[in-house]
Amino acid sequence: MMRSILVGILVLMAAGIGWLTFDWYRGHYGGEPFGAAFTLVDQKGAPITEAAFRGQPSVVFFGFTHCPEVCPTTLFELAGWLKTLGDDGKNLHAYFVSVDPERDTPDVMNSYVSNFSDRIVGITGDPDKVHAMAKSFGIYWKKVDTGDGDYTMDHTASVLLLNAKGDFAGTIAYGESPDTAIAKLKRLAAG
Repeated sequence: MMRSILVGILVLMAAGIGWLTFDWYRGHYGGEPFGAAFTLVDQKGAPITEAAFRGQPSVVFFGFTHCPEVCPTTLFELAGWLKTLGDDGKNLHAYFVSVDPERDTPDVMNSYVSNFSDRIVGITGDPDKVHAMAKSFGIYWKKVDTGDGDYTMDHTASVLLLNAKGDFAGTIAYGESPDTAIAKLKRLAAG
């Protein structure tokens, strides 16, 4: 009798823990893509929304065109990784989102991004909308006065990886080994 009660309690505890785990997972990963809905413009001035991040895996990097080191290095590396992947990465879409839309107009973005690759699409737009989008993706950015009447932008330096559903699939850190970055992109493209 005592054994039956103990087994019953264990079964109820396992079911309760299972339900709590399922409920937590559903709340965090309930089919909603990563980031919030947005309406901005690409480097050609055409409207672009979160739908661009659906239907194929996407690589998204937030930065700005006046960036002295991190952004040009990252975009150069990203262009190289995409080239190295060849056909293995043909379904990957890459985006560069400005955290400095006041200066990064579509024309400026087009000139800048086209220096790296025709596979990377620049995204900019209304500053409030750009900053809301960046915030929804968990991106840090801050305008920093340089003291000479100009400014720079501190920002997250990682590349975000999104699967074909738009779900978060990982990051590539600034300065990460090229072999590791390419392996992550291969997994993303295959997934």
